Amino acid sequence: MQAVVLTAGEGTRIRPLSAALPKPMLPVADRPLAAHTVDAAVDAGADEIVLVVGYEAETVRDYFGSAYRGVPVSYAVQTEQAGTAHAVDTARKHLDGPFAVLNGDNLYDPAAIDRLFDSCPAVCAVEVDDPRNYGVLSTDDGTVVDIVEKPADPPTNLANAGAYAFPEAAQQWLEVPESDRGEHEITDVLASVVDQYAVTPVTLERWLDVGRPWELLEANEWKLAALDRRIDGDVSDSAHLSGDIVVESGATVKSGAVIEGPVLIRSGATVGPNASVRGATLIGEEASVGNGAEVKNSVLSGGTSVEHLSSVRDSVLGRNVTIGAGTNVANCRHDGADVEFTVKGEGISTERQTFGVVAGDDAKTGTNTSLTPGLKLTTGATTRPGETVEQDR
Repeated sequence: MQAVVLTAGEGTRIRPLSAALPKPMLPVADRPLAAHTVDAAVDAGADEIVLVVGYEAETVRDYFGSAYRGVPVSYAVQTEQAGTAHAVDTARKHLDGPFAVLNGDNLYDPAAIDRLFDSCPAVCAVEVDDPRNYGVLSTDDGTVVDIVEKPADPPTNLANAGAYAFPEAAQQWLEVPESDRGEHEITDVLASVVDQYAVTPVTLERWLDVGRPWELLEANEWKLAALDRRIDGDVSDSAHLSGDIVVESGATVKSGAVIEGPVLIRSGATVGPNASVRGATLIGEEASVGNGAEVKNSVLSGGTSVEHLSSVRDSVLGRNVTIGAGTNVANCRHDGADVEFTVKGEGISTERQTFGVVAGDDAKTGTNTSLTPGLKLTTGATTRPGETVEQDR
């Protein structure tokens, strides 16, 4: 089984985090988001990985190389983002036999990918409360008999989770007409397979489509919860560590620090004296948490610094962000309502009562800045010392 993994998209809804980094390469625990998908495919027995690349393709190539965990890796370039079927069609010249298609910006229950490969032809599905925003599968006697996109009156609550195992013949059905959205949809390929084959629905125990910043935070909460405690770095005898914590080789935890897992502190990172790190938190490579600072349930990407006496909670910080000394990130509303965040110019609910700030690469806050819940700082944005920031910038 060859596995085609789609990694070509920029991810406009997750901006500013994707301003210089493709969404599938954003950090989830100890590896990029797409690597979790590729790992699931390798564990399921894929004998080749075909990565479809486009936006910032070199970042993907640099990480995966020509082989990943001993499995050959090939690349197909999608120069135009014209839909999922179009993306897979660009990989057709690499295909020889049955093939799987997986989204590089989704997290899948790994055991289900194994079942998907074994059940080919098959499609992954997940039961949802409101399937109207999904492709909805209809089944009969354990076989998929129909798929309809975003129906007003869904026939079932079984949503298409965007993972497929196709027979070799499906290679000839990848050229599909544009949909009403102006894209070439992989679901049209699935419909052709359903017409010709008995397609098995493989139900996922857990699945996450990472499209917006708070979903990246949720992805880290999921994967960090699976940490097994390991202390390989330099930890002061007076630091207090409890729960599932990984301190990688080359990381440093200084005196008086209090760390409550699940927390991953990556190589080259530093947690300073008397700092507090708790919740599902990723401290990326070469990142730092200063003296007396607090970081809770957050993602700090590589090279980011939370300076002394600052407080960062339920936030996602891009690369080389500087949170100036004494900066305070508020993470909840006084009325207790879910925090809203602006996506593509529209304020929408995060469906989280606690959510702090999203900062793009190289953003900087002045000392004693106050940031309100659901705030967005774009790439390179700055704040003045002592400023209260209530609007995105």
